[in-house]
Amino acid sequence: MSIYDFTVEDNTGKPVDFSQFKGKVLLIVNTASKCGFTPQYKGLEELYEKYKDSGLVVIGFPCDQFANQEPGNDEEIASFCSLTYGISFPLMKKVKVNGPDTIPLFDYLKEQTKGLFGKKVKWNFTKFLVARNGDSIKRFSPITKPSAIEKYILEYLR
Repeated sequence: MSIYDFTVEDNTGKPVDFSQFKGKVLLIVNTASKCGFTPQYKGLEELYEKYKDSGLVVIGFPCDQFANQEPGNDEEIASFCSLTYGISFPLMKKVKVNGPDTIPLFDYLKEQTKGLFGKKVKWNFTKFLVARNGDSIKRFSPITKPSAIEKYILEYLR
């Protein structure tokens, strides 16, 4: 099993086969629009714009599991992200990242990178950085600003 074996739905309900990302560096983030960390959208978009031509793909997974900080539907979330932060990176369908309804991709990411709270995602804006080969995965806490991850992105882009 690898990260490239997963298929998820984008925010319009279309399937996204992760095999299309082979050879890319992925920054996968569970996001929310009404969170103290929501301004991180700006930093995520800056990283995406700066490195997308070098092979970085930022992928946002809206999640409402933490204090109901993502109450909108997929269309409302996309509109907020576009209008407020100019987000151009892919946004997926709203998901669960903990508990029995966790999407398989996040089960996989958590299994590969246990955090401070074991396998659980602690909060919104937990970040998973996946190397081009799909094997090496680093996990970053919600308080880690996107700019602090840049050096690891550069390492993975080499």
